[in-house]
Amino acid sequence: MELPFQIDLSGEVAVVTGGSGVIGGMFCKALALCGARVAILGRKAENGDPIKAEIEASGGEAITVAADVMNKESLENARQEILNKWGKINILVNCAGGAVKSAEIPQDQYADIEGEMLNFFTTDMENIRKELDLNLYGTILPTQIFGSDMVGQENANIINISSMGAYAPLTRIPGYSVAKAAVTNFTEWAANYFAKSGIRVNAIAPGFFQTTQNHALHFNPDGTPTPRSKKIIDSTPMGKYGAPEDLIGALLFLVSPKGSSFVTGVVLPVDGGFHCYLGV
Repeated sequence: MELPFQIDLSGEVAVVTGGSGVIGGMFCKALALCGARVAILGRKAENGDPIKAEIEASGGEAITVAADVMNKESLENARQEILNKWGKINILVNCAGGAVKSAEIPQDQYADIEGEMLNFFTTDMENIRKELDLNLYGTILPTQIFGSDMVGQENANIINISSMGAYAPLTRIPGYSVAKAAVTNFTEWAANYFAKSGIRVNAIAPGFFQTTQNHALHFNPDGTPTPRSKKIIDSTPMGKYGAPEDLIGALLFLVSPKGSSFVTGVVLPVDGGFHCYLGV
């Protein structure tokens, strides 16, 4: 992996939830290349083994830790394992989250319903709740568990993951949009709450990126783009999807001990201009 710029995180300890995913794994590798020791968190520790191997092959240090971001006991066990290994935590990246396929409503507007199609009125609210829990509770709870060890630490940083759905509700995924709007609100709340504790709290708001998780939402089984995918491209001034690597610079800027030491409560869009384009 090639970094867009280098910062020095030598001696720091970073915890990345969702660390075995496409974006989380990329963040783990980027932090390690800057000198941080990285705890790769995932529901199954072994899912992070390929990321750990890449980090170690590049001369970095990492561990894989099993943790469920919606389970307090699981996170407390992960916290203790990390502290036993390295004795401190400086950086927390709340990367676990995402849209839940079963919570999607398959039309942009109620007028588009044909026959007995699934719609808002027939959607299982349990699926919506899973989406809310994963994205919101799965951000707040790790912040509570790991944040207590970050108070007073040098260059203590919490980075959350928001979304374009936090700027304006995206069609078809009401649970995801609501949850990410709440993540933005929580980021700003926590930035104020922790401002004098030494912890900075910021967020990244990705635009539309191609990952394994969302591929089925944007492309047909034969690889052709769905009508929704065309709308995304047409609504992005730069006219393309982002590459996951485009998020690395935002992360490194926000955790930089020098470049962003006076930055907190910021939600940084990385979206090709999507958030500021109204279609006309």
